[in-house]
Amino acid sequence: MHIICNGNEQDITEGSSLQQLLEELQLAPDSVVAEINKKIITPDQYAQLQLQDGDHVELIRFVGGG
Repeated sequence: MHIICNGNEQDITEGSSLQQLLEELQLAPDSVVAEINKKIITPDQYAQLQLQDGDHVELIRFVGGG
C-alpha cells in the first residue's frame, strides 16, 4: 500500500495504523503533530487510525535547541 508522507511516496503494510508508521519512522508520538488528508489527528487516535492507500500524511516534529 502506498501513502505520501511529508511529500515522499512510501510503501507501508496494509492495515497499518498511524502509531505503527511513527514506530517505523522511529518517531515518538508525543513529539509530533500528525495531519492526514489535511485533518489534524489527535494523539489519542494514533493507535486506532488505520491508514488507507493514497493517504497524504504530514508529520511535524518538535525539536528543541538553543
